[in-house]
Amino acid sequence: MEYTVKAPMIGLVARVVVNEGDFVNKDQEVAVINSMKTEISVKTEQAGTVKKILVKEWDEMQVGDPMIVIET
Repeated sequence: MEYTVKAPMIGLVARVVVNEGDFVNKDQEVAVINSMKTEISVKTEQAGTVKKILVKEWDEMQVGDPMIVIET
């Protein structure tokens, strides 16, 4: 089963802190969005293996945009 981490707010991707193939735990930070000079941590709600990273640094995000696919 797949779970997609989505952008929680509008902003720019400051960094992605995981790589494809990494195992992540529930509530682990997977990326950071910069919004109005504030860094917002993006966390996964499910544990699993990072299957696909859909974003890169400086990508512009809207609320709900898919960021990372996790195989649960």
